[in-house]
Amino acid sequence: MRFLAFTLLLLLFSSCKQHNSQSPIQSKSDSTDISDISTKQFTEFKVLDSKYMDVEQLWEPFNAELVSFSETDYNNLKPLVLEQDIPSLQKYVQEGKLSYELLTKFYLYRIRKYDRANPNSLNSVIALNPKVIEEARKCDELIKTNGLKHPIFGMPILLKDNIDASGMPTTAGAVALKDNFTEDAFIVKKLKANGALILGKTNLSEWAYFFCGDCPSGYSAIGGQTLNPYGRKVLDTGGSSSGSGVAVAANFCVAAVGSETSGSILSPSSQNSNVGLKPTIGLLGRSGIVPISSTLDTPGPMTKNVIDNAILFHAMLGKDMDDFKATDGILKETFDLDNFEPIDLQGKKFGCFASLKEDPLYSKALQDLEHLGAEIVEIEAQEIQLPYFIRLLNLDMKKDLPTYLKHYADNNVKVTSVEDVIVFNREDSINRMPYGQKLFEGIVADNGTEKDLENIKSTLKTNGKLFLDTPMQKYQLDAVLSINNFHAGFAAVAEYPAITVPMGYTADKGEPKGLTFISKPFSEIQLLQWAMAYEQATKQREMPKDYN
Repeated sequence: MRFLAFTLLLLLFSSCKQHNSQSPIQSKSDSTDISDISTKQFTEFKVLDSKYMDVEQLWEPFNAELVSFSETDYNNLKPLVLEQDIPSLQKYVQEGKLSYELLTKFYLYRIRKYDRANPNSLNSVIALNPKVIEEARKCDELIKTNGLKHPIFGMPILLKDNIDASGMPTTAGAVALKDNFTEDAFIVKKLKANGALILGKTNLSEWAYFFCGDCPSGYSAIGGQTLNPYGRKVLDTGGSSSGSGVAVAANFCVAAVGSETSGSILSPSSQNSNVGLKPTIGLLGRSGIVPISSTLDTPGPMTKNVIDNAILFHAMLGKDMDDFKATDGILKETFDLDNFEPIDLQGKKFGCFASLKEDPLYSKALQDLEHLGAEIVEIEAQEIQLPYFIRLLNLDMKKDLPTYLKHYADNNVKVTSVEDVIVFNREDSINRMPYGQKLFEGIVADNGTEKDLENIKSTLKTNGKLFLDTPMQKYQLDAVLSINNFHAGFAAVAEYPAITVPMGYTADKGEPKGLTFISKPFSEIQLLQWAMAYEQATKQREMPKDYN
């Protein structure tokens, strides 16, 4: 799943430098070199546009419906939709200024206008739900008789294309899964039960960035190369939930769902000036999601603001009985959305990494939190490593992918294992694997046993918790503050939740960065409240200028 971005090789070191810093790394023989699954700063691409998507076919279900939706209609709706949060959109619907049908058509029109085959194309959307306009009309009828049961009702949501949803293939960006038509994943069933509209699917780093090794984030054979709207072909998208991050930033949907193994929600959210929540593993159901690691994988919400993040998270909550790590540590009934507000930061204690204070955006964010009443405690990152991190992913995916293919994939999908995918790709390597498939080959070459896997998991979880718990216990911290996904690996293996919220843009390139809060399991509500307090006080997010 959902992978590894922007400074992931920093996971293994106490250094908290920027992602383009070069730290010495250990021999590959001990599997601690994870540079192959870290985001790389590509500005030239072997492939830009998809060779497998038929854009005309993508839009065929909507052509007749969109004939009556004009550029004038689109421009008239822009003030009501662009950068608006869910409560505001629902208010406009209740006032008769907007309908769910018009909202859906607005996003479809905007996606067609900006996403593919034009000078500003972002290649973020990989599939569209052909019935979404019809479903939006039904929402307009239901709201008249049933009222608003959940704020997610009628809201068009995009899903990362490793999440099963009926009516569209779930490809993980891979040609081997291009005909993988499935039933809904558990979280998609929860979304639909609460009235959400599934607008479509987003591109991703192929196989959630655990595939090629020497490739840019945001690339997949099915979806092509996703590009960052804040710096098209200049700034990295982050990965692996690249399309979700870009689509949210460009206002192609109300919100999107991503997934994370280690950094794959936090990275593209921060790189695209979004709010991204990586929940405690097991809080959101994982059945029906193409896996990397059943140990670390989790879906999570990606939004333009914190209140939408809380709403989308709430709408997906529920115990997935087909997920062995499922937990009801946060009950939907105890999460009061109606009275959800930022928490007073007076007396809260947050730990900041001394080495990160060289970053002016991070330093300013710390000052802002102090002005809100928080106590900032400077901490030093410990010299703790995450040995055999890659092997954990190797050994998990070797067993987890066949399980998904057996129980969830379409019968038309012929591959049954990682080995099968490797063989399939070699039949047309130029189109199916232009950057190679080094990481998949590494999975097959890893002959570790189940005992090896359990030992690795135990060591990693111990080390991750030690890295975070030591300062938290010593200084009685409520959370640790990081940048982007700099410490996503430690949060991943410790199974701690994290949220990133926009904290500004670099002076040289205008590159977005996020302030990331990491805290103990089941602290999601507090994380959202802390992030909301910071967000509302600073209002750092800006819409990408070429897409307004």
